[in-house]
Parts: sequence; C-alpha cells; structure tokens
Amino acid sequence: MNTVKKILLAVALPAGLFASWYFLSAGSENFYAPPLRKILVAFGDTWSLDRIQADVLPSLLRLFAGYLLAALVGVGAGVAIGMNRTLRAAVEPVLEFFRAIPPPVLVPVIMLFAGIGDAMKVIVIVFGCVWPVLLNTVEGVRAVDSVVLETARSYGVTGAARITRVILPSAGPQVAAGLRQALSIAIILMVISEMFAASNGLGFTIVQFQRSFAIPEMWSGIILLGLLGFVLSLLFRLAERRALRWYEGLRAAQRQS
Repeated sequence: MNTVKKILLAVALPAGLFASWYFLSAGSENFYAPPLRKILVAFGDTWSLDRIQADVLPSLLRLFAGYLLAALVGVGAGVAIGMNRTLRAAVEPVLEFFRAIPPPVLVPVIMLFAGIGDAMKVIVIVFGCVWPVLLNTVEGVRAVDSVVLETARSYGVTGAARITRVILPSAGPQVAAGLRQALSIAIILMVISEMFAASNGLGFTIVQFQRSFAIPEMWSGIILLGLLGFVLSLLFRLAERRALRWYEGLRAAQRQS
C-alpha cells in the first residue's frame, strides 16, 4: 500500500500541472505560446524513429560518455585526496578555483583545442560534472569512522581491499549525492554544448526549430528533454537504492527506534 501511495503522490503533481497547462492554454492565440494540444500533435509528428536515431541517440551517447568519465575521475581522485591529508591541503585551493568557473564559459576555449566534434561536447560535460562527484567523494572519505578504519586494519584489510570494502561503501551515500547532482548538470551541459556548434543532437534541433520559427516543434523538444531527465533520474534512483540497500535499511531502523 505504501508503494502505491508513493507512486500516486509522485504522479499527482505532474499530472495536475500538465492538465492545468492543457486547459489554460486551450484558447491561446499567442504564436510563441501555442496550445498544449498543438504541441502534442507536433511532438508525435516530429519525434519519429528516424529523428530519435539522428538526434536523441547522439545526445545520449555524449551524455553517458561525459558522465561516466566524470564519475570515474571524480571518484578516483576523490578517494586519493580524501585519504591523504597533505594532498588535500595542497590541491583544495586549485579545486575550489576550477569549480567556480562556469563550464559554458569554457566552451569557446575547448572548441579551439578539441574542435566542434563530439570530443568537445564530452569534455564540457566532464568538466562540469566532475566537481560535485569529486568534492562529495572527498567529504565522504573524510567522514569514514576512524573506528571502522582501525577495525579493518586490525583484521588485515589493507591496500585495494581497504578502499573497495571499507572506504567506498562507507562513503557511498555521499558519493551517490555527488553523482545525482552531476547527472542533472550533465543534461544541461549536453544541451548547451550542442547549441554552440553541432550538426545533430537535441540542443541543435531545438535551436534550429527556434530559428525557423517552428514554435510547437521547439516546445516539443523541450518536453522531450524534460521526459528524458525524468527517466534518467528515475533510473538513477533505482540504481542508488539497489547499491545502498544497507544504508536505506539503517535509516529505516533508526526511524523506527
């Protein structure tokens, strides 16, 4: 029953907003804000299988490539920095400096070195996504209970086993928080990088619709982006729950007590 209730609560607000948009926009004659009915018709006509293969799939491949690279670099560097106090003190000012730079500002610079191909778009996504993963991993590793570390050491758990069996599981909730933040940033940067210089992709297609005044089609692309973001967030949440089952069980036990 709890599961059904959660699903209903999660669906109720989006469904209500969607219905409100549909009925409130029904009589709209504004060229730039067409009725939702017209947008939905354009959605069905525009996003055919051929269009999905030509524009959506390339965007998703860039998104996953950049996100996975950022996750690997962020978690790996975060563990190394979090475990070494001297290294952390040395690199922290540099990390804070680069984190403060908005990734879209670097798109023209990256274009000079990487061109306008897929490499540029992946690098932009990596640069924007690596910081929340790295910094959350550092904080998660730093927060590992010293008693747990000493216990592992007394049982002879050292080296790679210490990282994979003790440190990463203990820092898992913090790492997952960074990965969750990075996912939303990756979607934003995927679109922005495709708006600058591209020949395909969701960002490119939405800009082309806007420039050709195909407004319903432009809105349909925005809706598709929202749906993709929702689906990716849902998949991430399912994977997070599976990976952190022990943590969810611990929190449930704490609430009951």
